[in-house]
Amino acid sequence: MSTVADLPKIFDTFSQQRRQSFITAKEFKQSGTPLVGIFCTYMPIELPLAAGAAVVSLCSVSDETIPAAEQDLPRNLCPLIKASYGFAKTDKCPYFYFSDLVIAETTCDGKKKMYEHLADFKDVWVMELTNNQSEDALRLWKKEILRLKACLEQKFGVEITEEKLRAAVAQRNRERRALVDFYELMKMDPPPMTGMDCYKVLNGSSFRFDREAARQEIVELTQRLRQQGGLKEKRPRILVTGSPLGGVYQKVLSALEENAYAVAFESCSGAKSLYEMVDEDAGDIYDALARRYLHIGCSCMSPNTYRMDLLRRMIDEFRIDGVVEVVLQTCLTYAIETRNVRRLVTEEKGLPYLAIETDYSQSGDEQIKTRLNAFTEML
Repeated sequence: MSTVADLPKIFDTFSQQRRQSFITAKEFKQSGTPLVGIFCTYMPIELPLAAGAAVVSLCSVSDETIPAAEQDLPRNLCPLIKASYGFAKTDKCPYFYFSDLVIAETTCDGKKKMYEHLADFKDVWVMELTNNQSEDALRLWKKEILRLKACLEQKFGVEITEEKLRAAVAQRNRERRALVDFYELMKMDPPPMTGMDCYKVLNGSSFRFDREAARQEIVELTQRLRQQGGLKEKRPRILVTGSPLGGVYQKVLSALEENAYAVAFESCSGAKSLYEMVDEDAGDIYDALARRYLHIGCSCMSPNTYRMDLLRRMIDEFRIDGVVEVVLQTCLTYAIETRNVRRLVTEEKGLPYLAIETDYSQSGDEQIKTRLNAFTEML
């Protein structure tokens, strides 16, 4: 059994899995296993799994390829969109390079138009996501899932049977439950790990192609941390919300955790994509898939009641002392929604709130660090 001293090495292992799985992607390609690249948590992973494909999140976590992207895209576009396109255009992301199919969703207008350029050199399937979560929207989203099923069957020459799909649903639910158990360790006070280490695991686990082995690693790590107990020092407990953190998590969390712990992540790589399961006993499994994925509380939805309900729940259950909202530059829907989040946090919950706007570059890092330090010291 690993000692406490071994735990930091384990977290680093998860953070390195993205790089290590580059080689695995090539091996999958050589073995004949289809590889599907995805962008967003709205994509029902169960379908490509049922088609016998491996699934991987696509690279968009640094500003390395943004200059190349800006040759085709506006400079004042969201850094996540530019990085996504840039990594594909320059072939600097093996996941893009080896993907047989890229599945995208219309979560924002910038992404939707970027997909048109991406389709010039990659096979892209776009799912038309609705902008509300009504019963009418549910029926439309179910049709999109059925269209994706037909696309995958034609693309890979397979039949996605109900038996295969239900098996994939059960597999994904097991994975989510393992991640929820791990993530909820942060309810301990003090938590058993820093928010940076927690995020490394949440993010890194999505880059393992052996999904059952990855789930088992999470289960074992959870048991280890639970036995270890909390960190020695108590600090203010922060909830982080807002745009996807991928390209900015290091500079935000490193500054934030000089005086506090980031114990909860509501963003895409955190609780937003974990808590709700697909109903395995549903008579119509496609309806159950559509319902589960449409309930994700992204700011592209109007009104976005699911996000606000999740924030209320997390603030209470994780005993939050303050909320930091991180918004990527020109991510307009999240920027507009900061008003609703601020009201929920400050007026309804009576807690301190700070909004940070940033991009993938290092310019402004010191200002962000100063603001986060002042916020956490105040707590």
